[in-house]
Amino acid sequence: MAETTTLQMLRSTESRKLLVLSLLVGLCTGFVAILLQEGIHLIKGLVHPLLERNYAWSIILPGIGMAISALLLRFVIKDNIGHGVTKVLVAISSNDSRIKAHNTWSSVLTSMLTIGFGGSVGAEAPIVYTGAAIGSNIGQAAKLSYRNVTILVGCGAAGAVAGIFKAPLAGLLFTMEILLFNISLASMTPLLISTVSATVVAYLFQGVGASFTCSLEPFVLRNIPFYLALGVVCGLMSLYFTRTTLKLEDVFSKMKKPWLKWLICSLGVGLLVYLFPPLYGEGYEDVSSLLVGAAGGMSSSPLAFLMDSPLGIILVFVAVMLLKVLSMTLTNAGGGVGGTFGPTLFVGAIVGFVVVRFINAAFGGVLWTLPEQNFVLVGMAALMAGVMQAPMTSIFLIAEMTGGYDLFLPLIAASTVSFGVTRIWERYSIYTKRIAQSGELLTHDSDQAVLTLLKTSELVRDKYPRLDLDASLGEIMSTVSQSTVAVFPVVGKDGVFQGLVEMDDLRKHLFDEAAYQKLHVYNLMKQPPAVVDKDEKMSSVLDKFEKTGAWRLPVLDEQRHYLGFISKSRILSAYREELKEISAED
Repeated sequence: MAETTTLQMLRSTESRKLLVLSLLVGLCTGFVAILLQEGIHLIKGLVHPLLERNYAWSIILPGIGMAISALLLRFVIKDNIGHGVTKVLVAISSNDSRIKAHNTWSSVLTSMLTIGFGGSVGAEAPIVYTGAAIGSNIGQAAKLSYRNVTILVGCGAAGAVAGIFKAPLAGLLFTMEILLFNISLASMTPLLISTVSATVVAYLFQGVGASFTCSLEPFVLRNIPFYLALGVVCGLMSLYFTRTTLKLEDVFSKMKKPWLKWLICSLGVGLLVYLFPPLYGEGYEDVSSLLVGAAGGMSSSPLAFLMDSPLGIILVFVAVMLLKVLSMTLTNAGGGVGGTFGPTLFVGAIVGFVVVRFINAAFGGVLWTLPEQNFVLVGMAALMAGVMQAPMTSIFLIAEMTGGYDLFLPLIAASTVSFGVTRIWERYSIYTKRIAQSGELLTHDSDQAVLTLLKTSELVRDKYPRLDLDASLGEIMSTVSQSTVAVFPVVGKDGVFQGLVEMDDLRKHLFDEAAYQKLHVYNLMKQPPAVVDKDEKMSSVLDKFEKTGAWRLPVLDEQRHYLGFISKSRILSAYREELKEISAED
């Protein structure tokens, strides 16, 4: 009873501490989000005069930003910090929510340089990684439990989204849908504190207006079928976006010479940006133009003449829509740092524009004219719903960042259709696909989440006396008689596992003194029904227990060195403790 009371007091104290720290995390993340945005604008302002004098500089500038980022990563940071959201998921599932301290600044600095010089990526994933790192390091410094450190990681990520878009509800939903697998009502309070505080910081520095200025037309119910059609197109485009990105990353990862990779990627990005200026940087200026009914951005391109015809405009934006994935992947592969979050919004806006412009051009004389700005806005949400597989986040993010609440019904309709179409062929989002393939993905299924968190290496017990392969039965009798275990590992002098001897097999010969010298360990040894690798996923370990019917199995390393045994009872005990830890209500 006293232990229970003490535990409750500790949890209550940590809960109060968590609320204060969530405010601190939100404020810090909000300031860092502003710093990143202002840093990008500053660098863009410095290089913009070069582009105004001669747009051919766009071929060179992205490569300069990528090179500086790559040099910082290689010689200063000495770590891979790409794929920020994915790295946060891995930290939660495989590293006790611990994120290195340098991630509180390294992602911001390198993405600022990458995007400022024209790299075709987004700033949102780096700031999410930075916010999560801030939460993780503050939680570690405060010596919080794994569960509460994880909540602070979510607070940092939520604050990052809220701060960069001035969208507190979207920040909360982003964390709930994508990052944290088990959100209780008590956990939502610190998340809300972080998102609100980060948004307030953004309001102080940037005003209370929406992130994007829009010129929307009122929603008309008769346009719903066209919004549903947009959802289908966005679902198919989501598949293209996710699978093409991952395949291109696999291709570039096979290139082992970093300078050759940088040269190829920087020239690739530069040429794409030169031909299609909307691919320069995040592309939010062009999104803003589309949201107010202005389709341009190609005046500096040698292909500007295509904008003189209705068909040419559609072809240009189809090319931009398809090539953004390539320019984004080239930027990251060449040493730049940025995410897919921003490009998803950009491509979604382009998809919405292409669809509505095509419908108006093809059927404008027969049907009424559809509002282009509305479809641009809805396309942003629909593509995000498919690529990120987070429809709630997508709906509320676009509504909050644009003020497009009047289009709530088409936002919901198109996002739901896009999400559903994507899930027919793709179960995982662009953030979770690789993690799911490795078996480390946490899900909203509590049982599966707990199994993912359990580490085989931490459940190994080495209390079993080891036997020598050539020892006689008489030589091992003293060891056997003093032990209470049911199995004995047989290990060579080099530590390599040879097999095991069970107590039931020894018991047959305990009173047969003639067998003491006649029988040896190798006569009594048998092979286990299965062995377990020290880094094996717990789901795989449980499959082996189920298939073999064994109660305990030996654990070996890659060289087959014996490390100990893992038992069903120990797994069950650890499972119960972990489930209580992640599900505990304050």
